[in-house]
Amino acid sequence: MNVMMAETGGRAVVMDPVKLCLIGAATDTTNLGVSALCYSMLAGIARRFPNARVTVFDNGIGLREASLRVDKRNFGYLLCAGKNSRRYYRPESYQTIRVASWLGGLGNPAAQALLQADAVLDVSGGDSFCDLYGARVFRGNTFIKRLALAHGVPLILLPQTYGPFNDPRRLKIAERIVARAAMAWARDRRSFDTLRQLVGENFDPRKHQCGVDLAFGLQAVEPDTVPAELTGGRAKDAPPLVGLNVSGLIYNAPELARAHFGLKADYRAIIHELVERLLRDTDCRLMLVPHVLSDARYVESDGTACATVLERLSEADRRRVFALPRIYDPGETKWIISHCDWFCGTRMHSTIAGLSSGVPTAAIAYSLKTAGVFETCGQGEHVADPRTTDTQEVIDQLWRSWQVRGTAKATLDARLPQVFAQVEHQHDAIAQTIRGVMRRPAVAAPAGKPGADSATSALP
Repeated sequence: MNVMMAETGGRAVVMDPVKLCLIGAATDTTNLGVSALCYSMLAGIARRFPNARVTVFDNGIGLREASLRVDKRNFGYLLCAGKNSRRYYRPESYQTIRVASWLGGLGNPAAQALLQADAVLDVSGGDSFCDLYGARVFRGNTFIKRLALAHGVPLILLPQTYGPFNDPRRLKIAERIVARAAMAWARDRRSFDTLRQLVGENFDPRKHQCGVDLAFGLQAVEPDTVPAELTGGRAKDAPPLVGLNVSGLIYNAPELARAHFGLKADYRAIIHELVERLLRDTDCRLMLVPHVLSDARYVESDGTACATVLERLSEADRRRVFALPRIYDPGETKWIISHCDWFCGTRMHSTIAGLSSGVPTAAIAYSLKTAGVFETCGQGEHVADPRTTDTQEVIDQLWRSWQVRGTAKATLDARLPQVFAQVEHQHDAIAQTIRGVMRRPAVAAPAGKPGADSATSALP
C-alpha cells in the first residue's frame, strides 16, 4: 500500500502519502536546463518520500503516468497538462483550471491535484520569476503560485533567481507571493539579496534561505548511443576535448538580442573568433553542444546556431569539430559534457553541467544569474559578460580561462564537495517543511463566485 506509517500513542496510524505538485519545470521542455531542474527535484523527493504522489505540470495533454530511475529504483509520478493558453475549452488552460478549482475540482485533473496537494513546489524555470519577458509571461509564471495561495495550499519556492521586477505592480505581486510562501530559496548569494529585499521586514532565516541551483544534483547518465568521438574512452595522450554551447537565442537574432539584453559586445564575433583561435592555436577537438533543442524554425534553437557555426568552417577544420545531435536528455548531455577538458557555454545550465562534473568551465553571460552561480563554485573570474565588456575583451577573458584550466579545476574540485553538501541540505530542509505542512486539513473553496478577471480576481 502506498502509505506512510506513524506511531501515535502506541498505535500505528496509517497516513496518506505526501501529495505534491511540481510547477515551473517539466520533463518535456526543449530546454535541457529546465528539464534538469525537474529531474533533479524528482530525485530529491524520491529519496526522502519514496511513496510520494507527485504531479508535474507539463506541456502535454491530460493526465499520464511516468517514472524515473533513482538509486536503482523506479520512482513513479504523474504528468498533468497545465498551460497558459487562451483555449479556455481545453481542461489544461490555466483559466479553466482556475474555474474548476473554485468548483471543487470539477473533474479537472490539474485542479484536483492542486486542491489535494500538501504543498506546491515551484522553480519558475530557474530564472523566470521576473517581469523581464513581458506581462503575459509574468502572468503565466505566477498564475499557479497565486492560485495555490488563494486556496491555502502551502507554496514552496525552490532555489531560483528572483527579479528583476521593473513594473511596480508586478513587483507588489511578487512581494505578496514571496511573503506568503511557506519557504523561499534563492540559488546564489546575489539572488538571495533580492529575496531579502522582496520580503523586507518579514525576513525569516528559517523560511528564506540561500541554496544552490537544483541542477547541481542532476545525475549524469551514460547514453545508449555514445558519440563516436567518445566511444571506448579517450586515450591519455589524445588531444584535449573542448565543449562549446552556442545560444540560439542570441546567435540567431543578434540585433534583437543586443537590444533585449543590452549587449555591448558582438556575440557572433565572440563565438567565431573563439572557435578559430582554438582550432588555430591548439590541437583540441571541438564539440558543439546544443542545450535548447527547439525546432530549427524557432529563433532560440541552439541546434541551428551550432549548425551555422559548423558550416562556416573549412573542410579541414570540420574534421576536428562535431555537433551533438538532438537525441540526448539532460542527464545524458551532462555525462557527455563531463568528458570535456574545458567547457564554455552561454546557456547557464549547460555550464552547470560542466561545473558539477568538475570540468573547468567558462560562461558568456547575458544576465546576472550566471555570475552568482559561478561564484558559488569559486569560479567567478571565468564569467565573461558581453553586456559590460567589448568583443575583444570577452574573447581574451575566455582565452585566459582556457589557459588556466588546470588551476580552475583544482579550485573547482576543492569547492564542489561543499556545493553537493548544500544540495543535500536544501533537499532535507525542503522535506522537513513539507512534513510540517502535510497534515493540513482539507481546503474548502472560499465563499463567493470567481470574478471575471481570472488573472487577478480572488488571488493574492
